Amino acid sequence: MSASNTNGTPAGKALVIGIVGIALTLVGIAVSGGAKVAFSWLTAMTFWTGIGIGMLMLIMIHHIMDANWSTVIRRQFEHGISAFKWLGILFIPLVVASIMDPSVLWKYFDTSYDLGAIGGHGLVGEDVLYTKKSGMLNFNFFLGATVLSFVGWSCLANRFRRCSFTQDTDGDIIWTRKSRFWSAVGLPFTAVTLTLCVILWVKALDYHWFSTMYGVWFFANCIRAALAVGILIMCWLWTRGDYKGVLNTNHWYSIGMLSFAFTVFWAYVTFSQYFLIWNANVPEETFWYNLREMNNTTGEANQWKWVGMLILFGHFFFPFLGLISYPAKVSKKWMKFMATWILTIVFVDILYNVWPSKKVTTDMVESGHGFGLGVGDPLPFLAIHQLWTLTALIGIGGICAWAYFKSFPTAKLIPIRDPRIGEALTYHE
Repeated sequence: MSASNTNGTPAGKALVIGIVGIALTLVGIAVSGGAKVAFSWLTAMTFWTGIGIGMLMLIMIHHIMDANWSTVIRRQFEHGISAFKWLGILFIPLVVASIMDPSVLWKYFDTSYDLGAIGGHGLVGEDVLYTKKSGMLNFNFFLGATVLSFVGWSCLANRFRRCSFTQDTDGDIIWTRKSRFWSAVGLPFTAVTLTLCVILWVKALDYHWFSTMYGVWFFANCIRAALAVGILIMCWLWTRGDYKGVLNTNHWYSIGMLSFAFTVFWAYVTFSQYFLIWNANVPEETFWYNLREMNNTTGEANQWKWVGMLILFGHFFFPFLGLISYPAKVSKKWMKFMATWILTIVFVDILYNVWPSKKVTTDMVESGHGFGLGVGDPLPFLAIHQLWTLTALIGIGGICAWAYFKSFPTAKLIPIRDPRIGEALTYHE
C-alpha cells in the first residue's frame, strides 16, 4: 500500500495528527504562557528523540555483533530513524524561545538571572558553580552540540538506510561491511552525543546538580523505549499478516529477553545513582531528589514523591515480574501490553526529570499559577498546563509516525538479501 501524504493512508493520517497536535500546543502559549509550553515541548522532544536514538543504537549493535535473529526486525528500526531530520527541525522552537527569553528554560543562558526567584542566592553569573561549568554551560556550546548531534544522527541514519535498502537490490556484501564500519564509528559518537544532549537539555535545567550516571540512565531509557516500539510494530505487522511466516516464537522470546535485560540494567543504574547520592549526602547532589520528594518549606512529602514511587514500581518491579517468565515473552497480547506500559513509564520518567525544575516562585503562588510542587496542589501531570505536554507528545509523535509510514513502502518488509537472512528466518534458541 502506498503511504503518500493523502489523508486516507497511515502516513497522511499520522501527518494530520502531528500537525493538529503541534497547532494545539501553540494555542497553549496564549492560554498557559510560553514557559509552560516550552517545558512541555522539551519533555516530548526528549522522549521521541530518545526513541530514535534507541533505534539507532540497536541497529549499530546488531551490525557490530553480527547478530542474526534481529535481521528480520531491523528494517522497522531503519524506517523509524528516518525521523531524525524532522526531530532536528522540531527542536528549533526551543532554540528560538531561548533566544527570545534566555531564562525560559535553561537559566544558565541568562547570567543576569536572579536565582533568588527560585530559592537560590545571587545572580547566575556570580554563582561559583556556574563559573566552574561555564565552559560547557553556555548558549554557543549548547547550540553547537545540539546541531552536531542531530546532523550526526541524521547522517548515520541515512548511511544505514542506504546500505540496507541498496543491498535488497544488488545483494552485494559490501553494504554489510559498510554498515559494520559505520557502526564502529557511530557507536562511540552516539554514546557521547546522547550523553551531551541529555545533560544540556535536561540535567542542566538544575545546573547545580552533579551526576556521573545521567547519560547511562538516558541510554537505558532510549533502548527500553525503542524495544517497546519495536514490539508494538511487530504486533501490528503480525496482525496485518505481514510477519506471519517470518517471525517465530524464538524471535518474540529474544526481543522479550532484551526488554527484560534492559529493565534490570535501568534499575541498576538508577538505584546506584540514588544510593551513591544518598550515601554521600552532598547538598549539590541531594537537592535534586529533595525537589522530587518533599516540600521545601514544610518538609512534607510532595506529589512528585508519589510519581517517583510509580517510576520505582512501574519502571522496574512490574516489568521485571511481567517479563521474567518464558510464556510472558512469547505471548503477543501480553508483550503488546508490556510494551505500552514501558513506553508510558519511560515518558513519566522523562517528565519526572524535566518538570520539577520549573520551581514555584512567589509570583506564581500569588497568581495561582504554581507548578504542582506543593503538598496541597493537584498532581502536576493532571494540571491544566500539562495538557500541552500531551498535545506536544501527540504532535511530535505524529510527525515521527509520519516519517515511519512514509518510509515503510520504500523498501522490502525484511532485508531479503542480507547475508544473515537465512539464519534469521530459521532462528532457534
